[in-house]
Amino acid sequence: MNCNIHSIPLAEELRPRTLDEYIGQKHLVGENAIIRKSLENGVLPSIIFWGPPGVGKTTLAYIIANTLNRPFHSLSAVQSGVKDVRSVLDNAKYENNPVLFIDEIHRFSKSQQDSLLSAVEKGIVTLIGATTENPSFEVISPLLSRCQVYILKALTNDDLNELMNKAAAYLKDKYKLVMKFEETEALLSIANGDGRKLLNVLQLLSAGETTVNEEGLEQITVTDSLVLNTIQQNIALYDKNGEMHYDIISAFIKSMRGSDPNGALYWLARMIEGGEAPEFIARRMIILASEDIGNANPNALLLANTCFDAVMKIGWPESRIILSQTVTYLACSPKSNSAVVAIDTAQDLVRRTGNLPVPLHLRNAPTKLMKDIGYGKEYKYAHAFEGNFVDQEFLPSQVSGTVLYNPQENPRENEHRKFLKIRWKDKYGY
Repeated sequence: MNCNIHSIPLAEELRPRTLDEYIGQKHLVGENAIIRKSLENGVLPSIIFWGPPGVGKTTLAYIIANTLNRPFHSLSAVQSGVKDVRSVLDNAKYENNPVLFIDEIHRFSKSQQDSLLSAVEKGIVTLIGATTENPSFEVISPLLSRCQVYILKALTNDDLNELMNKAAAYLKDKYKLVMKFEETEALLSIANGDGRKLLNVLQLLSAGETTVNEEGLEQITVTDSLVLNTIQQNIALYDKNGEMHYDIISAFIKSMRGSDPNGALYWLARMIEGGEAPEFIARRMIILASEDIGNANPNALLLANTCFDAVMKIGWPESRIILSQTVTYLACSPKSNSAVVAIDTAQDLVRRTGNLPVPLHLRNAPTKLMKDIGYGKEYKYAHAFEGNFVDQEFLPSQVSGTVLYNPQENPRENEHRKFLKIRWKDKYGY
């Protein structure tokens, strides 16, 4: 085996240099797509790329700068401070429309982001930021308003297969190593839409035992079992660049959902020791409080939201205590996913039935004409009736009686079911 195959990451060796070599994101770079058209016209606004890891955010920034023949500066928000930003901006004044790429821009503090504002506003640099977090929450409004936000999607299996074949052709051409894919389910599953993960796994496989094929070339036959065994044996190497970031947050959430405070605390500690931002952890707990606990314990959402506010004020190391309190509370709370099931069901109903008309009695009637044609005429004001309730229809007639909210079996939601049964009798079957 040629040992040079492991000297440079395969993802780096295969990094595309042009849009035509780029795999995925057809909605942005395909024919007549917005970024391709912008480059054809020589126009480049400041941009925020928002998307999961390994989908080509950094690569696309390189391609944009290269296509327009612009000087390119790259900073990592994890490793850079205000001083680094100012140094780049000072040099940029003497360059021709340089591009400043900031990876993980959501990790920049407000002051660090503020330091970019004037240069972006004056056109000293064109900013391209990359983030895995919603920029509406993580990028300050003045900076965000000066940028176009483009969403990059996880690579499809077709994209990953194209990347897999490209890598196989490259390995054969440069290193005389044949990758024969007998099974790819495990590869695609582990990659999970992340091209860098896929290439990292292929590089690990390339270090394995080979046979000699009929062409006299070394060959590795890729099967699901080989992939899984290789990953298990090389998990530290596989994760050397923080690839398990999303796997750990997944384990963290699933531990709380599964009512195991011990598991949740372990994964919390892993994130703390790994330098994870406390607000990232807290934000995920707000989502869990509604998605997995919901009406089984409404206080969970209140505590999770308070936790987020508190860690934003406190910072490390004290935030670990606030996070620990919230983690154990959420893990020990009764669970219900009725809220997420309800809205999923409601959205599915709307997609199937379209824009059904609002019943006349529920319509607003701000003008005399609207009142004359019956808007709001039959509406019954609930507070004018005994118990602040009156039986009337709130759904379009075409879907009357449709059940969207199903209280689950826990003390709180049993109360909801009892309340709804008393109010609506047999209409919804509660």
